[in-house]
Amino acid sequence: MSKYVVKVVSYKTEWSLEFEKEKDRLLNALAPHIVTIEHAGSTSIPNQDAKPIIDMYAAVHPLLQKQDYAALLSNSGYRFMENGMTGRYLFIKEHARVRTHHLHILPKEGFYERKELLFRDYLRAHPDLVLEYGELKRMLAERYHDDPEEYTKAKTAFIQRVVDLARTERGLPLESVWET
Repeated sequence: MSKYVVKVVSYKTEWSLEFEKEKDRLLNALAPHIVTIEHAGSTSIPNQDAKPIIDMYAAVHPLLQKQDYAALLSNSGYRFMENGMTGRYLFIKEHARVRTHHLHILPKEGFYERKELLFRDYLRAHPDLVLEYGELKRMLAERYHDDPEEYTKAKTAFIQRVVDLARTERGLPLESVWET
């Protein structure tokens, strides 16, 4: 198992192309259970500094057991990773012991109201926040280079603010980003 360190790099246009290639592979591997796959996370936001990991969110119906997805993904280079969250599964893919992809598998109910997709869409529409978030991420990556959990926690206030703005804009009730 590889050690996961926090590394933030400048935006790369290739990330969206890599997502499209991986999406096609995953749609084939997870058929007929999958409804859609969305590119989320910072690699999905133009000009956003990011950890060079393609984050993908797959809506499925119904949500099967993790071992069912592990079997479907067994030849795709993905392995299940416990993340402590209920109602979803995380699979990761690595190349040369470095994480390259995260695949979150979730039920289709409420999929497009998930914080990750609201956050992505709001940042895509507000480039000023993209710059602010990039600066924050670089500073935190330096501070928490060897502690990805603390890096993530330290971004919470910014993420909560953006998700609150997005939920308000769409007329959705506010909720903690740690609850969903």
